[in-house]
Amino acid sequence: MDAAQRQEILNRYFDHKRHFESVAERRSSNGGELIRFASPLKELEQDPTARELEVLQLVSDGLVNREIGTRLFLSEETVKSHVRHLLAKLQARSRAHAVAVGLRRGLIS
Repeated sequence: MDAAQRQEILNRYFDHKRHFESVAERRSSNGGELIRFASPLKELEQDPTARELEVLQLVSDGLVNREIGTRLFLSEETVKSHVRHLLAKLQARSRAHAVAVGLRRGLIS
């Protein structure tokens, strides 16, 4: 499953969650108790590997896949695979978004 498919699933989940909560709030005004959904994000998140963090740092330095591969002695396809995994694990829409998430979480400097 790639990052776009994963994001689509999460978007659908949040749409259903918002709908359920709005219906539940309307019903709770009649004396019922509102029970909120717990977010699945913590369960779905995985920590990037050390190699993926190296790739993310080089992405943040502005290197393209070929340059990253040369620096880390990896094929360009392997770098692409690491980037795909990073996007999924960080729930990022793009390389730039992944860098922003990495900086915000303190994964890279």
